[in-house]
Parts: sequence; structure tokens; C-alpha cells
Amino acid sequence: MIKEYLENWTGLVNTVKIGATPQEGGTRRKTITVGGEKTLAFLFKEGHLPNKPVIAYEIWDIKPIDWPEELTNYYSDVWSDPLDWAEKVANVYKADLLCVRLMGIHPEINRDIDYELNFIKNLLKRVNLPLIIVGCGDDEKDNTVLPLCSQITKNERCLIGEVTQDNYKILTAAVLADGHNIIAQSPIDINIAKQLNILISDMGLSFDRIVINPTVGALGYGLEYTYSIMERLRLAALNQDKVISSPFICFVGQESWRAKEAKARQDEFYSWGKESRRGPLWEMITAVSLVLAGADILVMRHPKAIEKIKEYIELMFKNNF
Repeated sequence: MIKEYLENWTGLVNTVKIGATPQEGGTRRKTITVGGEKTLAFLFKEGHLPNKPVIAYEIWDIKPIDWPEELTNYYSDVWSDPLDWAEKVANVYKADLLCVRLMGIHPEINRDIDYELNFIKNLLKRVNLPLIIVGCGDDEKDNTVLPLCSQITKNERCLIGEVTQDNYKILTAAVLADGHNIIAQSPIDINIAKQLNILISDMGLSFDRIVINPTVGALGYGLEYTYSIMERLRLAALNQDKVISSPFICFVGQESWRAKEAKARQDEFYSWGKESRRGPLWEMITAVSLVLAGADILVMRHPKAIEKIKEYIELMFKNNF
């Protein structure tokens, strides 16, 4: 008889809590806890997996300019008002977590800062889900607006980002002062991920308030390289490297729906089949791959893809494979 080999890990992934209830000084109706793994994804026999991976619905503060038709079928009725959009994913699609991307502050759009801050204030009133708030990707704009968002959401324990090795001080200081968590982005590089966590922690933010975005690719777009880096980071954590024992956040929808295979129309590539089926599958399979690599938070867009990945996660935890 072949003896089953089980690894005995001595480390674990940090837990990060998102959201604060009224009893904790916030206004959210629930909290989300991620991390805490004592083994690799779904290897239940080797160690405890206390928290399931969670999915955050991605919404924007403006009407998206590059989302394909398959996504407009679900959201175009609420794009004129991002608060309605947030309410729809909360009430109709039963979201557990909301990721707000502030694309309106991008220099090419240049929405008024007061408009953005009022949007965040009203969002807190309209939707009581835990929040992830991310900027537009322009360092100057993000460094101006995100610290203000941190102030007006003080004590709500949001997850705010992203910061990089060259641009972390301003937002880290704001997050530290206002009781939030931070997203540390590294370009598929273990050494940079480790160094960034050290820099953030040196400013006083504890490791249990850091979530790593390792930077991911979609199915067919370097996903195998992303997978290997995430796996190596997780192995380091399980071997007691506490500096990089952070949970992962992966922006699955953003990467999946920019892939040609997900959004190309059938009349252009007939043999590929209908985009209404192909696009959600592209996002779903990307999400499954990243969950297997150790993702703790998946930021996704298509309701059907989200529904299927939730079913997959529930099935894996129910059967304890």
C-alpha cells in the first residue's frame, strides 16, 4: 500500500478583517475575514483553512468606457448612477463585498474631487457592505484622493489601494491613521513583494493589515507565471516567512475582460462561439486557477461567472477534497 504523504507546515497566512460593524465603531452590516490558511489551497488534510475565498463585485464611479457588450447586458440600466449600481449588486446579486474603482479621478476624465468624496459619503449610506476602494492608477491623483477617502471612511476598516514600492508613504500614513487595511501591489516579483511589505510595516502598519496584489494575468495571458509566483509566496508564508504572509487579492475581472478571447464578437471569430458564453467562462476559469494558487479575494465583474466560482468554492469546502 502506498502511504499518503502529508506536509507539516509550521507557518500560516495572516488574517485580515475588512469592514466594521456598529459594535466596532463602523456602519457595515457584516465583516469579511480573509487569510489564516495553514496549508495550500484546499489541502484540508494538511492543515486548517478557516476562511473561504471571497468575491468582491467591481463597480466604477463612472460609466465604464471599455466593458464589452456582455457586461452591459447586466449593468447598463444602472451605469448612469453608480449608487444605483452599488445597490443592484448588493440587493439583486447578493454581493458580500464591494470593490469601488475611482476611475473618474483619472487625468483624462478629471472628475472634481468633491464629487468623488460625496460619492463615497453617499455610498456609505446607501450600501452597508464592507468596502474595497481603489484608485485610477495615476500616482499623483491617487495620492491626492485616496487619503481623503480614507478620512471620510474612518473606522469603517476598508481595504484601500494600491501602493507600490515607489509610491507607498502617503497612503500608508493615511490608512494607518484612519484604521484601514492596504493593498500592496508588486509586479509578479517575490523580492519586491517582500520589500514593499517591509517598507509599509516600517511605517507602523502591522502585517495583519496588508493584502498583497501579486499582479495577475488572465487565462492564456501569462497565468502560469502568476500562478507560480503566488504559489512560491504562499510556500514562503507556510515556512514561517512572516514578512510575506499576507492574503492575496486578484483583480480577475479587469484582466479577464481585456483579453481578446473574452470580448471578441462571434461575427469576427465565428469558430470561437458566442461571446455571451465565452466571456463569462474566461473570467470563471481564470478565477478558479487563481483560487487554486491561493487567492483570498477575487474582484470580479460578471454575475454568472461569480455565481459559478462561488459554487466551486462551496463544493470544495463541503467535500474537503
